[in-house]
Amino acid sequence: MALRERLGEAARRLKRELTALVYVARDARTPWYARLLLAVVLAYAASPIDLIPDFVPVLGFVDDLLLLPLGIWLALRLIPPQVMIDARARADAHALRGKTDYRAAAVIVLIWLAALWLAGASLMALWRTD
Repeated sequence: MALRERLGEAARRLKRELTALVYVARDARTPWYARLLLAVVLAYAASPIDLIPDFVPVLGFVDDLLLLPLGIWLALRLIPPQVMIDARARADAHALRGKTDYRAAAVIVLIWLAALWLAGASLMALWRTD
């Protein structure tokens, strides 16, 4: 199998797992502490803001290579097996429908707009006090 095909398959599996984790987070059978951890991990994965910026040599990718997989691994340990099986089945059905969900992108755009507005308001307040 060519590298391009393997990477494509890995990307599809990752997308399926992330979709399944979103379904798990919404499932009432998931314990609250697993939901909280999933919310933090999924928000961090979707966020363009890192704990350690990627431009910092070597350390910049540590959070992406270690923290996210560690958070996902821990969350998977806290999720009841039947909930994960059901969520993966829903994720497969979602992939077969081929519809794109733009809600997550909209939330991230709103967060960025709010951050820009707060930064602008802060700069304006600093500028007026000088």
